Amino acid sequence: MTQPLFDEIADAVKELVVDLDPDTRILPKYGGEVFAPDPDAPKAIVGGVFIYKDHVSVEFSEGAGLDDPNGHLEGGGKARRHVKLRSLTDIEAKTVRAFLKQALER
Repeated sequence: MTQPLFDEIADAVKELVVDLDPDTRILPKYGGEVFAPDPDAPKAIVGGVFIYKDHVSVEFSEGAGLDDPNGHLEGGGKARRHVKLRSLTDIEAKTVRAFLKQALER
């Protein structure tokens, strides 16, 4: 995998966020970029996108509560869940838009 591909994947995820909720702020934090839908509460983060060595992770702060009928969300913590992306087609295949929509509507 190449860094330009992972940058492209992360950019595509951020475009989805903006498409779903143009008011959501995308802020650099924790070595990636986080999604803060409430401009009056920038610390109220619903998730973020992070680039790692072999994948891009889209993480959800309250992911355990998201509807995941196909079992794409990973993680076993109390609240957080994530989806690992290794290609642009993974964004659609792993229903990232649906997860983002749920997270942004909470």
